[in-house]
Amino acid sequence: MHVLFVHNNFPAQFGHIARHLVQNKGFECSFVCEHPSADVDGVRRIQYQAKGGATKATHYCSRTFENATWHAWGVYEAMKAHPEIKPDLIVGHSGFGSTLWLADLYDRPIINYFEYYYRGHGSDLDYRPEYPANEMSILRSRARNAMILLDLQTCTRGYSPTNWQRELFPDEYQPKLETIFDGIDTDLWHRRDVPRKIANREIPADTKIVTYVSRGFESMRGFDIFMKVAKRICDTRSDVVFVVVGSDRVAYGGDLNHIEEQSFREHVLKQDNYDLSRFIFTGRIPTPDLVNVLSLSDLHIYLTVPFVLSWSLMNALSVGCTVLASDTAPVQEMIEHEQNGLLAGFADVDALTAEAMKVLDDPAAFRHLGQAGMEMIQEHYSLEKKTPQLLDLFERTVNEASRS
Repeated sequence: MHVLFVHNNFPAQFGHIARHLVQNKGFECSFVCEHPSADVDGVRRIQYQAKGGATKATHYCSRTFENATWHAWGVYEAMKAHPEIKPDLIVGHSGFGSTLWLADLYDRPIINYFEYYYRGHGSDLDYRPEYPANEMSILRSRARNAMILLDLQTCTRGYSPTNWQRELFPDEYQPKLETIFDGIDTDLWHRRDVPRKIANREIPADTKIVTYVSRGFESMRGFDIFMKVAKRICDTRSDVVFVVVGSDRVAYGGDLNHIEEQSFREHVLKQDNYDLSRFIFTGRIPTPDLVNVLSLSDLHIYLTVPFVLSWSLMNALSVGCTVLASDTAPVQEMIEHEQNGLLAGFADVDALTAEAMKVLDDPAAFRHLGQAGMEMIQEHYSLEKKTPQLLDLFERTVNEASRS
């Protein structure tokens, strides 16, 4: 079987399954993306280019669709230039528009990965009243689903990483959709015995380490809430250091529309008198270094509004961290309070601080939660468990298409 994977990035969600299919199943795999053409672990990578996109003249609500259209056209042009590639199955990430016209280039089944269905109300956009989305962002949420709806209509089958994310999509398309998580590489994401040194700073053996990881420091991932909790812990205990991993940027949401500072982090730090000697801001770090940081963690704090679940939560669970997380819908699917982690209200600084203090008083007494989280990942969310499910979806889809 020849599988063509489509994503603007590489390896993204599909790199692990592509390598597995090539190396263990004898499949042929191609991967069209924006990275330069190359052969990577037996996967043929083909570059496409989005030669246009939205401008300031494009209506704000249709910019996402305009950009997705150009990505779809770039993929179509790139693959049309390679007539020697004849896939049996096409697998792509919905929303970029990348697989849309491949349905016209190939008479083959398409599986789309569906990550999120946008809503203007009862969603990430209005969960935090102190950082409200503006009118145009609310209106845009409907239009942002345009390419996703085209993918839902065009695809043969689809899948989402969690039940909560899958259930966001319209009822009429639910029969097409399954829940299959991407899969965690537990050979990589596991607890290690490493030196107590982070960013060239030695951490004394009697100092507790609290970790926080986010692509960007922003309100949707509760960076400001985390810092308030950290401040209370700092004011009470002198034996705690906070390791904050991520970029000083806003990846999601309109935080910068509500502040005068250049970054949300700068805004948050101005709100109180923080002892920054107690914080280690690492910036983005290589994956092996992040595994080491999480391996040293006595408490990992993860916060999110109702939005796409972060890989960082699953990685922390896989490494066996004692996790304190927001009691929000995406998280509830993974963490059961006092069974494999701890939950408290997203904005409940008092409750979050109280739970954190319990752990920091006696980290060893809570290690069983980290162990349970690690076992959950190994049993239900590891690559070892999820790759066969994806392969089964691929084979069922191809077999059903061949019979129709």
